Amino acid sequence: MGVIGIMAAIFGFDVMKLSVATQDYALFVDPIIDKQSLFVTGRITIQNIGSQTLTNIHVNFGAGDTLDIKTLKSGQKIILSPPPGNPMEFVMINADHDVFVNKAYRELPKMVGMMGS
Repeated sequence: MGVIGIMAAIFGFDVMKLSVATQDYALFVDPIIDKQSLFVTGRITIQNIGSQTLTNIHVNFGAGDTLDIKTLKSGQKIILSPPPGNPMEFVMINADHDVFVNKAYRELPKMVGMMGS
């Protein structure tokens, strides 16, 4: 019973980090690439996990492809797709108040029986 309680506390604190803003300005970025046999798709999840609104968000998809977003309210999440022909290697995002995130795309594991596996 004690081990289960400790595990519940650890996972509970991990979930709380996503729902309770601990910083004024913070950004969660998750770039995912999905390689199928006939095509490749990508998506970038961006969420303001800070307690304040983020402003002047600049998304750099690489290869000269960029996108500017004026504001992202606290807790707001958006999902973007990189422009067609983008090599989908990394995404860099910066915003006011010295917010900067640089992440490489990650590939989701293939599930048996799923398309592309």
